[in-house]
Amino acid sequence: MNKITLYFEEAYDELMHKVTWPTWGELQDSAVIVLVAAVIISVVVLGIDVFFKYGTTEVYKLIIGSTPIPKG
Repeated sequence: MNKITLYFEEAYDELMHKVTWPTWGELQDSAVIVLVAAVIISVVVLGIDVFFKYGTTEVYKLIIGSTPIPKG
């Protein structure tokens, strides 16, 4: 039981005194970077999705003469 208590005391000491926490400004900057990266990745995935939808539709038109997805 003493080892478990010692573990939690050392973990608490490390979190409170040894860890360097980011400032509020650094945290905001990081959040903005993550948001911008997420938007860029989303746009890239959207572009790939549209490209493959168009590409597969054109391939179906060449092979069977019509699209597999009904229009409307």
